Amino acid sequence: MSIRVGIVGISGFGGGEVMRLVANHPSFELVYAAGESSAGSRLVDRFPGLSAKLAELVIEKWNPETLPELDLLFASLPTGTSAEALARVPRDVKIVDIGGDHRHVEGWAYGLADVWPTQIEGQVRVANPGCFPAATLNALAPLLANKLIEPANIVIDAKTGISGAGRGGSDSKFGYAESNENLIPYGLLKHVHMPEMVETIERLSGGSATGLVFTPHLVPMTRGVLVTMYCRGRATTDQCLDAARRFYAGRAFVRVTDKPPQTKWATGSNLAFVSYAADPERNLVIAMGVVDNLGKGAAGQAVQNANLICGLPETAGLDGVPVWP
Repeated sequence: MSIRVGIVGISGFGGGEVMRLVANHPSFELVYAAGESSAGSRLVDRFPGLSAKLAELVIEKWNPETLPELDLLFASLPTGTSAEALARVPRDVKIVDIGGDHRHVEGWAYGLADVWPTQIEGQVRVANPGCFPAATLNALAPLLANKLIEPANIVIDAKTGISGAGRGGSDSKFGYAESNENLIPYGLLKHVHMPEMVETIERLSGGSATGLVFTPHLVPMTRGVLVTMYCRGRATTDQCLDAARRFYAGRAFVRVTDKPPQTKWATGSNLAFVSYAADPERNLVIAMGVVDNLGKGAAGQAVQNANLICGLPETAGLDGVPVWP
C-alpha cells in the first residue's frame, strides 16, 4: 500500500526530520513538498544527501488550494500560522499538525501517542504535542493516572537543545558564539506550552493543575530535551517505576529506567525515557523525562500518529535505534 504524503514547512528542522522518516517509510510516498523561503528549489538543493528518488522534487509555495492528490499531510509551521490555511485542506486529506495551533482544539485529536493511542486511531485531524510536553507528559502520565502525585503545584525544570528553536536558530541570539558555553532560561511564566500541559495534566488526573511552574532552558547542544519535575506525593521510587512499567507495558517507544535518563539515549529516535526518584517522608516525587526534540518531540511522534490514523503498524518507519555517540 502506497500512501501519498505531503510535507508543509519541509525546509525547517521539524519538516526536514519528517522527510527523513518518510523517505524510509515502507508505506509512505512523498509526492508534495512546500515551503516559503525555499519555494522553487529542489529538495536536493536543501538536503544534498537525499536519494535520487526524492532529489528532484521541487519545493512549492504553500497553498492549500493547489494541493495535488494526497492521502496525508504533515504541517510543520510556526505556531499561529497554520490554523487558517489548514482549515481549507479537504477533509479527505488526513493532517498531522506539528505546530501549536490545534492542540486541545475541538475537532482535533491530541496526539500524545503513547498515552492515548486508541483515541488517535482512525482520526483525520491530529495535533502533535510540543517537544516539552512530549517529555513532560509521558513521565507524569503514569503517576497522575494512578493518583501517586498531586496534579497541583508541579514544578518543571526543562533543558532543550538549540534545534528546538527551529531553523530560525540562525538568528544571532541562537548562534554559536551566543549559545556555546552558555545556559539560558527563557519563556518565564508564559511559555507557549504551558496551557497545553495544564490541560493534559487535568485530563489525566481529573484534578486541577493550578500552580504549575514551567521554566525551560536553552543548552549548547543540537538536539534533546530533559525535564526534571518536582511533585507532591507519598509514593516510593519503586511504586512510581512499577506504575510506569504497567502503564507502558507493550508500548514500543517508552523506556522506563531506574537510572536518571540522558538526552544521548534518545538522539535520532522516537524513544521517550522516563524515570523517578521519591522520598515519601518529604512528600516528594521527582519525575524525569527525556526525548529527542526532533524525534518524539516533533517528527517521530508525528509519524507515529500518522501510522495510527492510517491503520498501519505503529512502529512503521520508526524502528531505527538512537545515534550513538
